[in-house]
Amino acid sequence: MRNRKKSKTSTQQCRSRGEAVAEQTEKKQQDLLKDYRRDLLGVFGDPSLVLVSGSGATVTDANGKEYLDLLAGIAVNSLGHGHPAWSRAVSEQAGKLAHISNFFTSPSQLVLAHKLLDLFDSADEAKVFFCNSGTEANEAAYKLARRHGNLTGKKTILALEQGFHGRTIGALSLTHKPAYRQPFEPLPSGVVHIPATLEALETHLTDDVAAIIVEPIQGEAGVLPLPQGYLTRARELTRQHNALLIVDEVQTGMGRTGRYFEHTRELDGQNLPDAVTLAKGLGGGFPIGAMITNGALANGLLEAGMHGTTFGGNPLATAAALATLTVLDEENLLEAAVSRGESVRAQLEALDCVAATRGAGLLIGVQLAAETTEDGAALAPAVVAAAREAGFIINAPNASTIRLAPPLVVTEEQLASFVQALPKIVETSRVS
Repeated sequence: MRNRKKSKTSTQQCRSRGEAVAEQTEKKQQDLLKDYRRDLLGVFGDPSLVLVSGSGATVTDANGKEYLDLLAGIAVNSLGHGHPAWSRAVSEQAGKLAHISNFFTSPSQLVLAHKLLDLFDSADEAKVFFCNSGTEANEAAYKLARRHGNLTGKKTILALEQGFHGRTIGALSLTHKPAYRQPFEPLPSGVVHIPATLEALETHLTDDVAAIIVEPIQGEAGVLPLPQGYLTRARELTRQHNALLIVDEVQTGMGRTGRYFEHTRELDGQNLPDAVTLAKGLGGGFPIGAMITNGALANGLLEAGMHGTTFGGNPLATAAALATLTVLDEENLLEAAVSRGESVRAQLEALDCVAATRGAGLLIGVQLAAETTEDGAALAPAVVAAAREAGFIINAPNASTIRLAPPLVVTEEQLASFVQALPKIVETSRVS
């Protein structure tokens, strides 16, 4: 147990903390990782790197090594690292007003809400609820579904096998992976997980269903798109059975797939979901989430006092999100996501070590041709480690798939450098 003296004055405490921060910045990576294991709760396991700076699509670790960031904080840093317009907007807002609670509102909150609703482009009236993360957005959507079920007597909420919607208790009940769920059971009842097939949708979406929640592309499952026509049929069936259609766009939304909302690949303004959840790319690196409700039914379910958040939609977060959306538009980054995504997928699919690619825009799952290393271990995690040694940050959502979700500012040359390096990375991973 560490000995901490209790008698220091507040000034002395501040000074010692400042000295501790300065000391940390001078330490090398392995020493800092030891400090992490000592001081932080190990819910994430051991981090592989200590990152200290970034620029565009690159980051630098505590030892001064540079990496091409092809994960963007798990599809968060749409504008990369240190974008001048984003940094300026956050700095200027922090100097004026950062937090005010939701007893009040701010110009940036109102402008952001209006901007999101313009992008959503519904033929019906729509509303926005701001929060701080994707999990919180899905928690709000879960309560929306439960409220609809309570008012109508419907007992079932449908979610999809392999779906991921967060880790708070409500959102966790929607998430499918048993390893996430089992330590905390019993979870709230009434959620039924069904296969992501049109046949299962037809079978299970009945009059007893209050809502169904889906991801257009299941990112955590290995970048798995829904079957063609799934959202269209889900919209038809939910209307037929007076159920809510909720679309989780936490990972796919805000330009990641080359669209502001991936569900618009199938659904038009007359047939949009009853609720959509957002986060990740919305803030460009600043924590913010949102739920958009659509139409009189969904807009009226949560009344004053039924839900809330202290920090959600604060001036600093909404200023960051506004700056992100402005840059996405001014720098044509949605179009870039489409063109660069198509180009790098074609290059990857030409490699012998790649069986196929999946996804849209710059959310790409790379299915490796082999599934295991020579000693029988899962190949994709080994590829992630070897790629990191080679200067690339990626991740492995499953044993045979690597995921790419780079900043939308990544260049074609940077993507090509990864393609060129991948065969050697895979070969090294298989035999080491």
